[in-house]
Amino acid sequence: MTHCITITITKTAGSTPRDAGTQMMVWEDRTEGTIGGGRLEFDAIAQARAMLKNGTAQQQQTIPLGPRLGQCCGGSVSLLWEQADAMTAQQTRPLWIYGAGHVGRAIVNVMAPLPDFTIKWVDTAADRFPQTETTTLIAANPAAAVKHAPANAEHLILTYSHDMDLALCHAILSHDFNSVGLIGSATKWVRFQSRLTALGHSPAHVARIACPIGDPSLGKHPAALALGVATAMISNQTHRTKDRIA
Repeated sequence: MTHCITITITKTAGSTPRDAGTQMMVWEDRTEGTIGGGRLEFDAIAQARAMLKNGTAQQQQTIPLGPRLGQCCGGSVSLLWEQADAMTAQQTRPLWIYGAGHVGRAIVNVMAPLPDFTIKWVDTAADRFPQTETTTLIAANPAAAVKHAPANAEHLILTYSHDMDLALCHAILSHDFNSVGLIGSATKWVRFQSRLTALGHSPAHVARIACPIGDPSLGKHPAALALGVATAMISNQTHRTKDRIA
């Protein structure tokens, strides 16, 4: 018995609402994910449910996003419909966030819905976390958890303690990592650079830590910091993807 139909964007050209590789799932009574919304998605869902009804296993189509479809993106997408039990597992970026205070919560609220990231949220006690579907890790000494992070992890340090922040910086610099961001002022960062250098890290290695984080033009509200951090992380991924394509 067919459980569902997955719809995959296999190719794009011009301006499109989502990128190649984007997927959604369609059942008779519900959907999961989105390929961009609008008439494109409405018609794609209808086609998937028709396949569920008549038993069609697979179908492909290239669809122009022009006035006829009621979408003025101007590009086109190639779609693949096929029977499946689950969406194809996508390669994601491991993101370790230390601290479940106001800024940590704001960043998780922004980052968790993004399909490109898999979040591990670390703090010292269970009652510091809100109710969340994000994977949490309780660690009396968060720095001791760093050794469990994958070598390509991205780290954000947002704890309530400067000493804890410093220990995390030291542990991450002593471990393989992709990137690390530290919340704090310019004054805090000057002090941390001196202390991390004294702990044996070269100035060039210490400089891999981004501090302060966020976009100063957006302000210091936790939500504004979260928007700045998320924008920078998404922008960095976009640039890396373009570099690979080029």
